[in-house]
Amino acid sequence: MMLPVPVALMVSVMGGYLLGSIPVAVLVARGHGFDPRDAGDRNPGFWNMRERLGARKAAPVFAGDLLKGVLAGLLGLAASDWHTAGLWTVAGPSVLPAYAAVAAAMAGHAWPVFAGFRGGRSVLTFAGGLAVICPPAFALGLVLLAAIAALARSFAAGARAGVFALPMLQLAFAPIGHVAATGALMCLIGLRFGQAALGGRRR
Repeated sequence: MMLPVPVALMVSVMGGYLLGSIPVAVLVARGHGFDPRDAGDRNPGFWNMRERLGARKAAPVFAGDLLKGVLAGLLGLAASDWHTAGLWTVAGPSVLPAYAAVAAAMAGHAWPVFAGFRGGRSVLTFAGGLAVICPPAFALGLVLLAAIAALARSFAAGARAGVFALPMLQLAFAPIGHVAATGALMCLIGLRFGQAALGGRRR
C-alpha cells in the first residue's frame, strides 16, 4: 500500500538523511587510531582513507558510503510502492521520493548529525543512489570505470569518469526531467568540492 505523498516524502527525507549521516570513514579510521577529518585532505571519505590505509583496509569505506545511497534509494522506492519502468528505472509516484531520499542521504553524508556535521563530498553516496534510480546507467558507468581504469592504469581516473558520466548515460533510459534531477544531485558534490577548496585556502 502506497503512503500518502507527504508521508512518503517525510519518510524518504528523514530516513535518507539518517542513513547518510552514518560516518563510515570516521568509524573505520577510529579503529586505526586516527580521525580522517584531521589527516590528509581532511575529507572523511574513501580516497583520503585509501591514502592513509591502502585500498584493502579502506574498502569498507567504499562499500559503506555506496551502500548508504543504495539503501536511501530503496527506502524512497519502498515508501512510494515500488513504481519502476523498463530495466527497473524509477517511475511515476516513486520518482520524487527516491530522488528526495538520495538527496537527503547525500546531505547526511556531507553534514552528518552523528559526526558533528563534518562530512565528506557525497560522491559514492550519489553513485549508490543512482544504482537504484537508474540501474542500467549505473551498470554502464561501471563498464566505463573499468575501461578508463585499464587504459589510464588509474582506478581514480576510471571512478571519476564513471561517476560523472552517469547523467549522460541515464539519457538513454530515463526522461530528460530525471536526468536534470540527477544533475541537481551532482550540484551538491560540486558545492562540497568548492567548500573543500575554500577551506584549504584558509588553512
